[in-house]
Amino acid sequence: MLKISIHGDHVKITESIKEYVEEKLSKLGKYFNDSNDVDVIVKVRLRGVLQIIEVTVPTKLFTIRAEESHEDLYAAIDLVQKKLETQIKKNKSKIASRYKDKKGYVIIDEEPVENEEVEESLIVRRKEVEFKPMDEEEAILQMELTNHDFFVFKNAKEKCTSVVYKRNDGKYGIINAR
Repeated sequence: MLKISIHGDHVKITESIKEYVEEKLSKLGKYFNDSNDVDVIVKVRLRGVLQIIEVTVPTKLFTIRAEESHEDLYAAIDLVQKKLETQIKKNKSKIASRYKDKKGYVIIDEEPVENEEVEESLIVRRKEVEFKPMDEEEAILQMELTNHDFFVFKNAKEKCTSVVYKRNDGKYGIINAR
C-alpha cells in the first residue's frame, strides 16, 4: 500500500476527504513493484472558488506530478487520479526501458499498450544559446518578449544558471542549477 501524506494549505482535511484521497490514489500502487516503499505527497489548497489538489510521487528514480482544480474537491481528486494514471500508462514502457537495470520503484506491467506508436525522437529542435549575465527581472522580460513559458539565463545575482518560468497562477518561479 502506498504511503500517502495529505496536507491542507488553509484547508481543513476532514476524515472523509482523507479516506477519499487514499481510496483513489491507492489504485496507483498496482503500477509499482513495491508500493510499500512509495510515498505520495498530496497538497490541497484554495484559489478563489477553485479547490486545487497537487499530487507528487517522488521515487528514487523519477518523480510523477499532477495538479487539478475544480469547484468540487471530490471532482478534483477524481481528475488528478485519472491524470496520474494516464501519465503512468503513457510513459510506462519508456520508464521500464530507461530504468530496467535499476533496483527501485520500476513501474510494472511492461506489456505494450495497444496502439502504442514507436516514436523516433521526442526532440524535434535543438538550440544553442549564449548566456549573458542578467537579473531575474530582465529574464522575465526576455521570456515575455520571446513569448515562451520559460527562459534559461545566467543569473548575475545568484552566480548560477537559472530558469524562470510562468506558473499556472500567472506568477513566476525560478529554478537555480548549482
